[in-house]
Amino acid sequence: MVDPHPDHLPVAVIGAGPVGLAAAAHLAERDVPFVVVEAGDAPATAVRAWSHIQLFSPWEYNADPAARRLLTAAGWEQPDASALPTGGDLVKQYLQPLAELPALAPHIRYGAAVTAISRQGIDRVRTTGRETAPFVLRLAGGEEVLARAVIDASGTWRQPNHVGANGLPAHGEPDAAAWISHGLPDVFGTDRAQHAGRHTVVVGAGHSAANTLLALAELADAEPGTTITWAIRAADPAASFGGGSDDELPARGAIGSGLKMLVDTGRVTLAPGFRTHTIRRLGDDPAQDQVELVSRDADGNEQNLPADRIVAATGFRPDHRITDELRLDLDPIMSAPRALAPLIDPNQHSCGTVTPHGYRELTHPEPGYYAVGMKSYGRAPTFLMLTGYEQVRSIAAALAGDLEAAKSVELQLPETGVCSVTAGGEALALRLGLTKDQHEQLLQVTAKHLGSSPTASDAVLTAATELGVDHTTALQLAAYAADMFDVPDAPGC
Repeated sequence: MVDPHPDHLPVAVIGAGPVGLAAAAHLAERDVPFVVVEAGDAPATAVRAWSHIQLFSPWEYNADPAARRLLTAAGWEQPDASALPTGGDLVKQYLQPLAELPALAPHIRYGAAVTAISRQGIDRVRTTGRETAPFVLRLAGGEEVLARAVIDASGTWRQPNHVGANGLPAHGEPDAAAWISHGLPDVFGTDRAQHAGRHTVVVGAGHSAANTLLALAELADAEPGTTITWAIRAADPAASFGGGSDDELPARGAIGSGLKMLVDTGRVTLAPGFRTHTIRRLGDDPAQDQVELVSRDADGNEQNLPADRIVAATGFRPDHRITDELRLDLDPIMSAPRALAPLIDPNQHSCGTVTPHGYRELTHPEPGYYAVGMKSYGRAPTFLMLTGYEQVRSIAAALAGDLEAAKSVELQLPETGVCSVTAGGEALALRLGLTKDQHEQLLQVTAKHLGSSPTASDAVLTAATELGVDHTTALQLAAYAADMFDVPDAPGC
């Protein structure tokens, strides 16, 4: 029997990651009943998988305002707003304490994977009574949860894109799965043995690829024989280098500067215009532990790249199969809500130029269902956590009946613009594991050598050598110094 009064039911939030917990915090502040269903056995399962990665955005951009208010009221010590957290820091200092708050903890169910969503007693075809029928969330164990609305923050982590350049798996890709890592491997920790002294091909052109390439270059300093190839579909890698010292998120600009240095100095071999068509095992010898990536153009011409290991930094995509019985209006290109798609199209936007948006842009023909966070962005890689926080703030306000607040925009995103030299250099130094004091020493010694050095890069290299900073770190700092001091770099540096 269909429940004729679903308003007394909770709002179901799928996923206890950063955006899902932020949704719970906003609903808690507004006294809207909710339940969070999380497939993992702890909050932020996906974030824990990349706990070794340092974010390019500081704490001020990574904590939701409602979550911060609830935590502060419970005696939480807020991290330094300008510090750059790792994924592990994000969990330990923010997400775990948030999930443990009395306002949230009793309403979070772990080990509760959602396998399907529908309406009680109504399939996708039926219209009569649809808006008043409760949502039904079926869990992996067969249990069903009723809800008045659904905020789907389940993310995309479990659905990586393929290595194949056309969106399909490359020929042989499933058989080569043992050689392929997706996302952000921990090359200094659990994944070190897979890359040390071996040749890794990194496929992809985004920040995940850049982070992995920088980490592998540092590993190569410590592990002789470690070599790196970067395979990109574009003919020119310039778009991957970002805004350099003009980026309002200095660490994001620093990553691009460091990546450019790796290519310019040959520490990373660039394979431009590489569109993976096939991945195949090399040789018949069982001891031969290599595969080969094959790029094939429209004329049938091939490029071949042998690899001991492949890192598929090709992004992720949403899995909408759990919503097959719901009425969704998805853009045919982005797989995002149709109204949102033009605002996040990576052909026109970076993460800093996406217009803040809320419940109106996320609404579907299925009233009461909202996909948020990474899942809402479909195939677009332009997501920032703050964008997700603004999404759930607006949706929580709408569900509470406060349409004025739901329609307002309460977010300003960092975009490309002038930033301070010190902030940019410090961001890169922090990312490379240098302390604030070491960074200040580096600036002082660099200043001493500027007058006698042909370029700012040379000055930083000399200073870094004097202070005992390792070779890769020195080169990355040199690349950024040339950018931030606006001094032309020497050839090959």
